[in-house]
Amino acid sequence: MKITRSLYLIVLVLTISSFTKTSSNSIIATKSVAVEREFYQLKTYILKSDQQVETTDKYLKEAFIPSLKKLGIKAIGVFKPIKNENDSIKKIIVLIPFSSMSQFLSLDEKLARDKTYLAAGADYLNSSYKQPPYKRIESILLKAFPDHPILIPSKLDGPRANRIYELRSYESATEAYYKNKVDMFNAGGEIKLFNRLGCNAVFYAEVISGTKMPNLMYMTTYANQESRDAHWKAFSSSPEWKSLIAMEKYKNNVSHIDITFLYPTEYSDY
Repeated sequence: MKITRSLYLIVLVLTISSFTKTSSNSIIATKSVAVEREFYQLKTYILKSDQQVETTDKYLKEAFIPSLKKLGIKAIGVFKPIKNENDSIKKIIVLIPFSSMSQFLSLDEKLARDKTYLAAGADYLNSSYKQPPYKRIESILLKAFPDHPILIPSKLDGPRANRIYELRSYESATEAYYKNKVDMFNAGGEIKLFNRLGCNAVFYAEVISGTKMPNLMYMTTYANQESRDAHWKAFSSSPEWKSLIAMEKYKNNVSHIDITFLYPTEYSDY
């Protein structure tokens, strides 16, 4: 039986409410609801010129994303990195949710038959090798965590330029340590802690294909940098987190962390 995104959100709210009312010394017993875990593609366009940015932005906004929505793929996020003084590479990152692997695998074939898509994306799709629309495309395929099986678009409503979408990648030294870190998020209660603190997680997922493995990735969202910093301070100082990191079974399960701060484009769904 399929469970709708709305029903899942109701279950999630009830679970968070139950968690906040339970003392830290109590055992939390919740009846799990079987929700089919989504798949995600993180598609990163690496760009070297403003012209490439313009061409790819136009393609995504006018051709690619509208065509995905016609195929029933909703809640598509499109982001750009928040630049610092050392940045020289331009990027556009697209987060696409899929209900199944078959939906992911059939996408290109369906797009190739979509005449509206081919016409709207002609400038990008028919680019010359002398003037390509990007330097390269990087793709990561993920599967949602059991305790957060469905992507939840952020409900932030402040200025898009101020928003912080924090994308994290946690690598582990071995597959065994990686599975241990995934368990820490789910059975260990790390996701519940993020929920309690209102970190607005969009997704948590296992990387099933990518250049950095074994690893997991997740995205949390905040109204601005000040809010982000305050939330992470609350996280690191919380009794739940201090208890988790003190557990011997969860020691040394992360070997490297990559953090990318993003903001949503004006045509992103959230």
